[in-house]
Amino acid sequence: MQIAIDGPASAGKSTIAKIIAQKLNYVYTDTGAMYRAVTLLAQQHQLAYDDEAQIVQLMSQTPISFRVLAGQQHIFLGTQDVTTAIRLPAISRNVSQVAALKKVREILVQQQQKIAQDANVVMDGRDIGTVVLPQADVKIFLIASVAERAQRRYRENLTRGITTSLSALQAEIKTRDYKDSHRTISPLRKASDAIEVDTTGLNIAQVVTKVMEIIQQKLNS
Repeated sequence: MQIAIDGPASAGKSTIAKIIAQKLNYVYTDTGAMYRAVTLLAQQHQLAYDDEAQIVQLMSQTPISFRVLAGQQHIFLGTQDVTTAIRLPAISRNVSQVAALKKVREILVQQQQKIAQDANVVMDGRDIGTVVLPQADVKIFLIASVAERAQRRYRENLTRGITTSLSALQAEIKTRDYKDSHRTISPLRKASDAIEVDTTGLNIAQVVTKVMEIIQQKLNS
């Protein structure tokens, strides 16, 4: 079974997808983390974020992988654990530019589709229901207000020891929304058959309950 969870930045996709995957014992795939990892790869090698040829060459030399360590999913670039590094503000500001590169997307989409072929998956991102898994059994589109998403990112950054102002995060999220929804390749948009869930004002447990209800309806149909 394939479950696609899409939505804008900080709508709760990764948090909810992880919990749903655990509940169902499905494989969880954070596609956004993959694009962040490629962005970090470009930064580490001091490449321009639009240098598609050089970034793609680096990708061929540096595999991206997920591993579960102490019950938590970590992402690796080669042998380097980059789980924390990919969440730094510099990566958040530039990941949209890297994610808009056609060849980068083609490579990562192929990897994501391969994962989905081999197991029951819960996959989250911005184009899962429209491009990566267009035939997914369940498609969820999570949304939330910019103010709430900025608050979530602010609290998340604090837990990681990252200091950012709330106003800066709001501006960053608005910019990210615009870039993601206006890019030429695989823009952020809700699939026609996706079910929208507004998470504004809801806690994690409430959102999980709503999403699980949608999945159970599909399983029982």
